[in-house]
Amino acid sequence: MASLKEIKNRINSVKSTRQITSAMKMVSSAKLHKAQGMVENMLPYQQRLHAILNSLLASGLSVSSPYIETRKEVRRVAIVIFASNNSLCGTFNANIIKLLEQTLHRYAPLGAENILLYTVGKKVEEALRKSGRTLQASYSSMADKPQYASSTQLAQELMQAFVKQEIDQVELIYHHFKSVGTQVLTQETFLPLTLASIETQKTESGTSDAPFLNKDYIVEPSPEELLTQLIPKVLAQKLFTVSVDSHTSEHAARMLAMQTATFNANELIQELTKQYNKTRQQTITNELLDIVAGSMR
Repeated sequence: MASLKEIKNRINSVKSTRQITSAMKMVSSAKLHKAQGMVENMLPYQQRLHAILNSLLASGLSVSSPYIETRKEVRRVAIVIFASNNSLCGTFNANIIKLLEQTLHRYAPLGAENILLYTVGKKVEEALRKSGRTLQASYSSMADKPQYASSTQLAQELMQAFVKQEIDQVELIYHHFKSVGTQVLTQETFLPLTLASIETQKTESGTSDAPFLNKDYIVEPSPEELLTQLIPKVLAQKLFTVSVDSHTSEHAARMLAMQTATFNANELIQELTKQYNKTRQQTITNELLDIVAGSMR
């Protein structure tokens, strides 16, 4: 049985840990609030911009863009993985690495030299280096502070490689921020750009709006020239949105992980306190028995 001093030291140690996890929870909560505002402001703009692009492309325009060209055979792929630079965020990084391993297994027949890996986050970068994988490029700074300039640089690098037919497909792996308690692990194709189905949007009252395709746009100087300039901007905006999405999901996952750790610390402190009191009572009882036994001799 542990002594009173050992139990007391454990209680103090757990209390110190609880202070750290509680502070980290508050810090993550503040960062999450700021990042969540970025997501709420960014996603509607990105979705509407993408919807306008789909409307123009689906309206029968005879526009040929190298970014929507689907290759008959995929011989070389690029995978962009969004993770975090720091740990203590639950299964956030572990889920990303697990999905990445499944993706690498699926593309294994292409050969390791035909799978280009772009990492955003030191944790996934470390995991790939430990497994002996070679990285094409690392954008770790984007994990801590998403910036449009860095996202545009990465998007341009991917678009140029796709146009030069150095790669045939680009995939993104990241967490989509749905709510504070839900981060959806997502994998989607970045290039070639596909025409998403234009669904009828429902309003809060239950009625439906007309699809974007039925809206009458006045385009100047011409729809063809607009599409030529719009598609690269949409792709760069998409990558920036994914970066912000992943960044927000990281803070949400860390806040929940620290909240759980704080709750577990409180439970452990209660259990140790009960153990301390029982041990103390038993020690006092034993001392009284020794006194009584000594006086009866």
